[in-house]
Amino acid sequence: MTNPTHSDVLIRPGRIEDAETIHAALLKLGTHIGAHQEITSTSDDLRRYGFGEKPAFSTLIAEVGGEFAGLCLHFPIFSTWMGRPGVYVQDLYVEHRFRGRKIGERLLRRVAADCRKEGGVYLRLSVDTDNEGAKAFYEKLGIAWSSYEQTQKITGEAFFAFADALENGGPE
Repeated sequence: MTNPTHSDVLIRPGRIEDAETIHAALLKLGTHIGAHQEITSTSDDLRRYGFGEKPAFSTLIAEVGGEFAGLCLHFPIFSTWMGRPGVYVQDLYVEHRFRGRKIGERLLRRVAADCRKEGGVYLRLSVDTDNEGAKAFYEKLGIAWSSYEQTQKITGEAFFAFADALENGGPE
């Protein structure tokens, strides 16, 4: 199969009726990087938080010939150092049979272009430390590894205890 031309690939905003497809893609992404068991979200979560009154994220869906080919899930961020908005790409996924056709690149470029139209000046994302293919892909596009930053996180019961500490007389 040949690479689709720009006219063969439709990139559109995700819609609430895409929630099942988005969730299935996230499960495939998790499987691809060996972290399927860590995905606890549901399609209902995506509908509630992505398409409700105050969406926590947006998606772009790529289709080839009306068939789901990939997605980019993202949300706005802000740099206090630059004093400008940007975009954070949480998940980028391209169906295996459509890989190597620049669909992931097109999704990222569209997210960046949309961000720029809103005054944004940067794009951030995280890459699973063992995902060498993704690292090479991003580097090829000029999305460089940041040697001076490290992602930190707190989740689950530890997060709840941390968040509830003030209500329970914890440190202020």
